[in-house]
Amino acid sequence: MSIDIALYGGRPNGGRRTSARLLHLSSPGEALTSALARHTDPTRHRLGRIDPYGDTPFNEQDAGAAFEEATALLARCTTGEQRAAVRELRNLLANCAATPGSWLVFLGD
Repeated sequence: MSIDIALYGGRPNGGRRTSARLLHLSSPGEALTSALARHTDPTRHRLGRIDPYGDTPFNEQDAGAAFEEATALLARCTTGEQRAAVRELRNLLANCAATPGSWLVFLGD
């Protein structure tokens, strides 16, 4: 199972995603999914809210806060694949946080 990630220039419209999509990519295999599952707490972290089976939107404020979580997560990764996936995630979170009105949407299976 992998998580696709899409960066939008505005709020996605009711699941139809009609706003301009700036970037869409698939996480490298299961590395991001496994890193998130093993190292985040859904009750305390924004990254823990990511649903591998559904869509999880983050606005620019969520992305900024999640960037700090991803930095801590990177230190706890146990494989090179997980580290690469979390670095990619950090880049996307930083881009979203730096772009007013943008949304990062994690697209689950």
